Amino acid sequence: MPAMTTRTETSWSVAPEPFDSPAAAALWRAYYTEVSDRWYLLHEGHATDPAELEREIAAGTGAELAPPTGVLLLARYDGEPAGTVGVRLLMREGTSVAGTGELKRMFVRKEMRGKGGGSVLLEAAEEAARGLGVERLVLDTRNDLVEARAMYARHGYVEIERYNDEEYAEHWFAKGLVG
Repeated sequence: MPAMTTRTETSWSVAPEPFDSPAAAALWRAYYTEVSDRWYLLHEGHATDPAELEREIAAGTGAELAPPTGVLLLARYDGEPAGTVGVRLLMREGTSVAGTGELKRMFVRKEMRGKGGGSVLLEAAEEAARGLGVERLVLDTRNDLVEARAMYARHGYVEIERYNDEEYAEHWFAKGLVG
């Protein structure tokens, strides 16, 4: 994969990061804790069981977001880790789907929201996807993640038919990256 230039916008910078770096691991933990707790609170009235949380965080290594078939980007705000997004080639039965990539782990820490970081990360993810040869980017999300769905729509993503069997996915989006 060609080297990606670091992007800077106001106080934000985005650059590739190893999926297993301390900063990436801390943001994965924050991301998973938030989306899991949000689901459990909405559907079952309590936060995620701590043992389940630890199992699932440990199981999600992020290795699929490593070159040559993926990339994890880490956003910093004034130098502090503030968010991540991953892009990987979409695979079906062990084979990549021609020209299609998938957006994963889009996350900005709660205290950093409202500062434009989501848009900065999404634009950097699209650039990274092009670097992987991706012409179409897809993603899945849930009903309760209304802020994310609104952001994707603002950036030209449109709802599509289901493309995966993710247990918690309720909405699927796509955007063409060519043209």
